[in-house]
Amino acid sequence: MTVDGAPAAPPRRARVARPVLDALLSAGAAPPVTAEPVDTLAVWGDRRTLERLPPYRIEQAGDAATLAAHRELASPAIHTGYEGSRGDDARTDDSRADGPWTDDSRADEPPADDPWTDESREDDPRTVVLIARAVGAGGDGAVLGGIRLGPLWPGPDLGAWYCDRLAVSARARHEFPGVAAALVRAAAARAEDCGVLRLEAVVRPELERFFGRLGWSTAGPAALARGPGVLMRWPIDRIAALVASCKAPLGAVLAGLRPGGPGFVGDDGAPLPGSDIVAACDAIMPTMVERDPHWAGWCGALVSINDLAAMGATPIGLLDAVAGTTASHVARVLGGLRAAADAYGVQILGGHSQFGVRAALAVTALGRAAHPVPAGGGLPGHAVSLTVDLGGGWRPGYTGRQWDSAATRRTAELQAMVRMPGRHRPSAAKDVSMAGIAGTLGMLAEASGCAAEVDVAAVPRPAGVTMGDWLTCFPGYGMITADRADRPVPPTGPAASARCGILRPGAGVTLRWPDGVRTPVLAGHITGLGHA
Repeated sequence: MTVDGAPAAPPRRARVARPVLDALLSAGAAPPVTAEPVDTLAVWGDRRTLERLPPYRIEQAGDAATLAAHRELASPAIHTGYEGSRGDDARTDDSRADGPWTDDSRADEPPADDPWTDESREDDPRTVVLIARAVGAGGDGAVLGGIRLGPLWPGPDLGAWYCDRLAVSARARHEFPGVAAALVRAAAARAEDCGVLRLEAVVRPELERFFGRLGWSTAGPAALARGPGVLMRWPIDRIAALVASCKAPLGAVLAGLRPGGPGFVGDDGAPLPGSDIVAACDAIMPTMVERDPHWAGWCGALVSINDLAAMGATPIGLLDAVAGTTASHVARVLGGLRAAADAYGVQILGGHSQFGVRAALAVTALGRAAHPVPAGGGLPGHAVSLTVDLGGGWRPGYTGRQWDSAATRRTAELQAMVRMPGRHRPSAAKDVSMAGIAGTLGMLAEASGCAAEVDVAAVPRPAGVTMGDWLTCFPGYGMITADRADRPVPPTGPAASARCGILRPGAGVTLRWPDGVRTPVLAGHITGLGHA
């Protein structure tokens, strides 16, 4: 990954070799062959923007020589949690843009309670070192500075990372202002790209303001081996941003409707008064219907059936409303819907089709439940469990967003998972929706008038999938339940189940980490619909 050394990490832009730039911006000969990527700004002829870019780029250190150059710069600042400068790199007036660099800002000891040695971090294959390298006119490729980041603990990567070994050469502080800030921003961007949900660094007190200006927040004091320190944390809003985009408007939009009726407001389906019928309706994203019609049809059945399952209802049949630009496109959507209905053993009862219009799909599922399971039946102290199908993999084209666990399952396996809430009858249940695992738990907690806490280490998760992706994706089959601690979820076909949280008084969702730290990810009500 290459990140430009601009004042802000996003958007990232590749650098252009000077011979290539000159050739593209002139009427001369074709540009020479180069291993460096060509910036599209050069193709557009935007010389001024290119020339304003700083004469360095930020990239991942990929060879032993570059790593050694960073270690030399960071020495003796080689321990976790510190902003580092070499003892012979005293601050000058030209270095103010990079923070309070003084001889006293050397990082020559680790945090008092750091369980890792520096060698163990260095040997961890997940550790990333980003460096700033001089490029452009007069650039000699020298390493100007660097920063290291990686998982906080050995073992499985739970999505909690550290930053350390931030070091900038004396030359960079004189000739390349802003290198340190660019490195810190690039490290934060890289961590978020890696699915990190908690990123922190321990710095000396005099560097708190420098990190604060870059958007980091002060999390509290930190015990250092040779003096006081400050724990800084980068604000990662991935979960909150997802919920804000797809669930937060619901309260205002649905004001006065009270969907679902008393006791079931905001639920996955709506019980039909005076009967045992439960109805659920879902629409599929139009862009997905347009570009992946068969999969959109499959998902239309899957999400509607999962909605019935969350309420403990047995599916009866499906109704669809589908539209597309051509009859062929509509047929492909219906083909996916039919394939999923056959896989689940559910009948398509009927529907409506339109042609010559933009692609769209909505599916209504009907089921029976004498006593529907509500989403709002949880109480403070109830244990939260996640039952999820870890089989399958990312749907092609939807990596990090849609986990396809259902398309290869047999009918008996799918039905076993769908029937679990009806057989087990937890106090509250909700199937994981577009809001992801964390957002859906927040919706269950909101309907129950509670807050929720997630034990991150206990969340069942496929191997190789980042915590950030997993807590924000649509997992195919995922069921969140809340119940008394003495009522564990029974075996559910091929799905894995684990107790991974608790409901508490209050509102919102908090992540609890193995070291006891709690980080809020959702504040207040999720949808605004309130208590069911």
